[in-house]
Amino acid sequence: MRFDFIKCHGSGNDFPMIDARALSLDDTEWARIALALADRAGTVGGDGLLLLTAGDDAHDFGMRMFNSDGSEAETCLNGLRCVARAGFAALGLERATVRLKMSRADVMRDPDLAPGVVTIREVAGPVDLDVARWPMHTGTTRVVDTVIPALDSSRAFTAVAIPNPHLVSFVAAINEAELVALGTQCEAAPVWLPNRANVSFVELRGADALFVRTFERGVGLTDSCGSAMAASTYAACLTGRLAFEAEATVFNRGGLVRAEAAADGMVRLSGNATYDYAGSVDVVGSIAGAVRVTQTFAAETTAWRAAVAAVG
Repeated sequence: MRFDFIKCHGSGNDFPMIDARALSLDDTEWARIALALADRAGTVGGDGLLLLTAGDDAHDFGMRMFNSDGSEAETCLNGLRCVARAGFAALGLERATVRLKMSRADVMRDPDLAPGVVTIREVAGPVDLDVARWPMHTGTTRVVDTVIPALDSSRAFTAVAIPNPHLVSFVAAINEAELVALGTQCEAAPVWLPNRANVSFVELRGADALFVRTFERGVGLTDSCGSAMAASTYAACLTGRLAFEAEATVFNRGGLVRAEAAADGMVRLSGNATYDYAGSVDVVGSIAGAVRVTQTFAAETTAWRAAVAAVG
C-alpha cells in the first residue's frame, strides 16, 4: 500500500505523519505500518508514526501515535504539535480541540519561538497522580519524591500520568547508563508495572529551566519526549523546585519548549512543529520501500537549527 506522508519533528522528536482521515485500517495494520516507517534502519525512520484522524461532535480532529515498536501511546505532545499544524492547514483553523487515545487537548498557533519556527501551543491534562490507575503496584496511591522499592534504584521518583505514565527523578547530573538500565527494567513490564512507564532524569538549570533525558516506553532512549517534558515540569512544581503558573524553559537533546504547569494539573507546552520533507512510500508487510520526496522544507529546518544553536 502506498502512503503519502510528511516527515516532521517537535523538539527533535521525529515522525512520519499520515493524514488518515479517509483511511480505514485496523490497529494491527497501523502497528505494522509504524514498524515499517519508524524503522531507523529503513528508508524513513522516526520515533513513531503520527496519524491525523477525523473529528467528531466534540473534537475538531484527532491524533493517534504508534511507537516504533508498534505499540500505541496514550499521547505524544511533541507529535501533537505536528498533527495540530496539519489539522489547522486541512481545516483552515488557528485553534482546535483534539481527540487523543484516552483524553483531549487544546491546541492553537502561538507566536514563533524564533524567526521561521512554526510554533504551536498545547494544553494537556489534568495530570493523574493515582498510580493505582496505571496500574503501578507499590502499596500506595501516590509516589511523590520518594524511592520506589520495586525499582532497582535508591533515587527518589515522582509518578505522573499525563495521561501516559512517567517516573521522574531530579538528579545533579544525568547518568545515561543508569537511566537506560532503569528504563529497560520498566520496559520489561514487571509484575509491579504491567503497562510499563517512561523514565526521566531531570537536571535543574537555574531558577526557571530544566534539562530532561528520557527512556521512552516503546522507543528507548530518545532525544525528546513531549509528555516527559510536561510531566517533569509538573513534578518540579509539585515538589517545590519550580513555581506553578510560571513559565519555564525545558531543554532536551532535541531542542527546547516553553512550559507552564498549573496547580489544577493542566500543563501548557509551546514548541516547534517543523516539517522536514513530504514524500510517498510503498509499504509491503512491515517493510518500507524507496521514498519519493515531493517537497522539502529547507528554510524551516535551517530556522530550527539556528534557534537551537542560539540557546546553546
